[in-house]
Amino acid sequence: MSDKKKVFVGLSGGVDSSVAAWRLKEQGYDVTGVFIKVWHPDFLVCNWEQERLDAMRVAAHLDIPFLTCDAEAEYRDEVAKYFIGEYTVGRTPNPDVMCNKYVKFGAFLKFAKTHQADFIATGHYARRIDGDNGPELHRGVDENKDQTYFLWTLSNEQLKNVLFPVGDTTKEDIRHEADKAGLPTATKKDSQGVCFLGYIDIPEFISHFVDLQAGDVLDEKGEVVGCHKGAIVYTLGQRHGFTIDTIDGHREAYYVVDRDTENNTITVSSQRPKVKSSDELVLKDVVARGEVEVGDELEAQTRYRQKPFAVRVEKVTNTELVLSIKDKSVDAAASGQSCVLYRGSLCVLGGIIA
Repeated sequence: MSDKKKVFVGLSGGVDSSVAAWRLKEQGYDVTGVFIKVWHPDFLVCNWEQERLDAMRVAAHLDIPFLTCDAEAEYRDEVAKYFIGEYTVGRTPNPDVMCNKYVKFGAFLKFAKTHQADFIATGHYARRIDGDNGPELHRGVDENKDQTYFLWTLSNEQLKNVLFPVGDTTKEDIRHEADKAGLPTATKKDSQGVCFLGYIDIPEFISHFVDLQAGDVLDEKGEVVGCHKGAIVYTLGQRHGFTIDTIDGHREAYYVVDRDTENNTITVSSQRPKVKSSDELVLKDVVARGEVEVGDELEAQTRYRQKPFAVRVEKVTNTELVLSIKDKSVDAAASGQSCVLYRGSLCVLGGIIA
């Protein structure tokens, strides 16, 4: 019997997961490449077959076994339906967070365990560091690529079975390493957009499931200044996707500062929506990997790649966490978005903004 630890690597067909698999093999692990197949609607063009072929080529180059994990049901039921449902009730979804929770570290982790794997690994820019009380989730060293914001649902129990092989390296160096290793994905462009679905036009996507009605864009005085595709598909701070009819070729950008789904209107302003002096962040569905107490001061993010801002813990209960925001220049956050808290590089917890 081999004493090598068995690792299933989620091979997406991209360069990051390719280098993750290459590194683990070089480190002496028993590596298997796994392509995770997810659901996509019939009307959406999806290049999953090409991505799977690229992943297979990487596995062949590394001379490792290759499997496919069928996670269509989990993606359809826990990610796509959530995505549509949140917009329908006026909240802003974060499908990448739910994809990680239910697909990559849900269905894929279960798939790996049924095949007696010791770990799963992904190409996320994050670090697992073993601390005094077990594994900890830390930011990736590449500040521009750090993906811990999307990983806040990971529990301590899940972290025990997870590896992040590229989190200690910058993207630029990962590209160089892939090229040096001769990986077929070395020069492949990064994927963009919503999780596995890639770039999608949200109003067009939602319109296949919900009857969208065009409506008025209002200014802060309540006057009609344009039109939109349906109030439910806009989020706080959004600056695209609606039409302004005023005749001003040099006008500033407009941001969504409010929406009224009952009357199907959105309100825009030339100023980005900021938190008010009375604003608090109330988080629900919190996943904590460490102790947090009233009075603790931490850093928070309510958007990916947002500059972290200071918060203070005001209330901790079994159902919610209440935070006060110290910096009033911070952009206001929408209900449904994820808020993630940090102590330095350590990702302490996350939750959904109520």
